[in-house]
Amino acid sequence: MFPSNRVRIVIATKPVDFRKGHDGLAALVKNELRKEKFTWTVFVFRDKRADRLKLLFWNGTGLVMAYKRLEETTFTWPPITDEPCPV
Repeated sequence: MFPSNRVRIVIATKPVDFRKGHDGLAALVKNELRKEKFTWTVFVFRDKRADRLKLLFWNGTGLVMAYKRLEETTFTWPPITDEPCPV
């Protein structure tokens, strides 16, 4: 279910609406990040407070979404820009 160790990671630096699920985040990948292929790429999204993130990737048979919430701190995040930040 999880990607292999040979993946690209792309960080969407703009906060997203965390009510979005698999389909909503996939639409963001295609329309706003202008990425067509999901294969071997993990897309990372954050909320406004930077204490939650969602990971989205294609495992070959379907979309997989992982969610992480920090209880007492926030994630360190790159500056907000219009372009995604490849890692």
